[in-house]
Amino acid sequence: SGVLPLCFGAATKFSQGQLDADKTYEATLRLGVTTTTGDAEGEVTAECAVPAITPDLLEAVRQRFLGRISQIPPMHSALKKDGKALYEYARAGVEVDRAPRNVVIHALNMALAPDWQAQQAINLIVTCGKGTYIRTLGEDIGRALGCGGHLTRLRRVATGPFDIGQCVTLDALEAMDEPCRIGQLHPPELLLPDHAAITLAGEEAGRFLAGMRRRGPWPDADRVAVFGEQPRALLGTAHVKAGE
Repeated sequence: SGVLPLCFGAATKFSQGQLDADKTYEATLRLGVTTTTGDAEGEVTAECAVPAITPDLLEAVRQRFLGRISQIPPMHSALKKDGKALYEYARAGVEVDRAPRNVVIHALNMALAPDWQAQQAINLIVTCGKGTYIRTLGEDIGRALGCGGHLTRLRRVATGPFDIGQCVTLDALEAMDEPCRIGQLHPPELLLPDHAAITLAGEEAGRFLAGMRRRGPWPDADRVAVFGEQPRALLGTAHVKAGE
């Protein structure tokens, strides 16, 4: 569950940035039980006694999974092999070789769940780069603790500039009238937080929209968001080189 930005109309042109953005997740890792899918929907494959989990052990394991790490993508994923999603192979009972992938863990918090005695679970807060599988991270952490594990809860709490506090549930949207629903939409420039803004006057904006280079007193930049002046509207994105 959690944060999922929805893009409509011209905003879909800028959705790639959200796919590439860093994301933050909250998860619960049940220790001592591994499953076919790495989460609670799979069948149990093994059970193991959970060792004494001390703060020193948690910290030592946490340090192992910070920074750039290698992951083997799970079989129950949408990655494709020979034009077919891995989960299709998995549902047919076939396991295929997957090449390890490098991903980045920017921050990782690990703590015993409040109901530790009953559940033997730890809570995770992970901020990571694109392509990170939190189910796989949980399985690898369980393996490093010597007992295996699987996720029983996963919630995305932030993606790029958007966090859980900005979200609206589907139930809430369904209960709104049309004007309130439209009021939930954000301008597409919110998808471009790392783009410098350039505003063009009327004729210049028209020429830019026609695909013509424009010249102005702008420093070189790899990412700029170009706006029209009257009315102020996002025209598109561009880069600046040598004042063009």
